[in-house]
Amino acid sequence: MRLDPKRGLLRLTVVLTAAFLMSLNIQTFVNTGGLIPGGVMGATIILQRISLKFLGITIPYTPINIILNAIPVYIGFRYIGKKFTFYSMIMVLANGFFVDLIPMHVITHDFLLIAVFGGILNGIAISLCLMVDATSGGTDFISIFLSQRKGIDAFPIILLGNSIMLIIAGFLFGWDKALYSMIFQYVTTQVLHLMYRTYQQQTLFIITDKPAEICDLIYRISNHGATLMHGEGSFEHHNRLVVYSVVSAADTRKLIPAIEEVDPDAFINSMRTDEVKGNFYLRPRD
Repeated sequence: MRLDPKRGLLRLTVVLTAAFLMSLNIQTFVNTGGLIPGGVMGATIILQRISLKFLGITIPYTPINIILNAIPVYIGFRYIGKKFTFYSMIMVLANGFFVDLIPMHVITHDFLLIAVFGGILNGIAISLCLMVDATSGGTDFISIFLSQRKGIDAFPIILLGNSIMLIIAGFLFGWDKALYSMIFQYVTTQVLHLMYRTYQQQTLFIITDKPAEICDLIYRISNHGATLMHGEGSFEHHNRLVVYSVVSAADTRKLIPAIEEVDPDAFINSMRTDEVKGNFYLRPRD
């Protein structure tokens, strides 16, 4: 595969920006509000707080986070993609470096504001990583591995792990912190759904007089095929062809304007798809 220096520089810049935003979020919202994020980041913070509370020892963020990410990083290198994992490792290392460098700063004492705006900032940081084919590490590797390689919905497994962490946090540090952490994680998830749509699918029904051109367009932009169906208009009783296809929701942003350019008279119905079974193409990470 040909190296693209501009693409590599863009990925590096975005990853470092995301790492800084995530670290800033940890030191201004997460730690000052006593919140517990999900995944490996949350496990790292719990271990830090347990060490400080029960042993009186302050452990830096970076070494714990690196140790907990060891197995997920191996999974990434082995099964997902080397470049994808490389940039994700930069994210993990840079995030740890910034967390240990940036001092804690209290912006507000309102726990609800901390949970909401902390969740927004966290969701933005994770989305930035995913947009340039990287992750914040930890459970993201496991989630991608299970969904792409095994065809398993990883959400229930991740949810179970996060729930266990919140229960532990509730017992050790107070249930109010655990409950506000639920708001934080919920807001993060909503921001992810809004900003990053690669793993969401849309169903397209396109009534057109140029079905061959539209099918070719769908394949070129999304690498997905299409099915042609015969239809009849109920008013004029003209026979028309309907192009049916399921594509990534992210691809619809390019597809719909392109379809309108090929056939300005096309009727396009785009619907959210909750579940797809079968051979649905996902772009490789590298």
